[in-house]
Amino acid sequence: MTEKSLPGGTFTLTEDLTVERMGYGAMQLAGRHVFGPPRDRNAAVAVLREAVDLGINHIDTSDYYGPHVTNEIIREALSP
Repeated sequence: MTEKSLPGGTFTLTEDLTVERMGYGAMQLAGRHVFGPPRDRNAAVAVLREAVDLGINHIDTSDYYGPHVTNEIIREALSP
């Protein structure tokens, strides 16, 4: 992945982990009212992949989104 500069710079969480201050809020990946699966799972996967391609390396998520749905989508989109 090419290094890209995003607004806000970076933030070092630990000695070996630095993330972009601009992250992606995964709450919107779940279905209506943050419950259940999204209407278009393939589009949700594509959004996550595009975010990473743009340089996002911090995804804000929770098991409550869906519940568990967003984490499953993140795993599908970003696993090797």
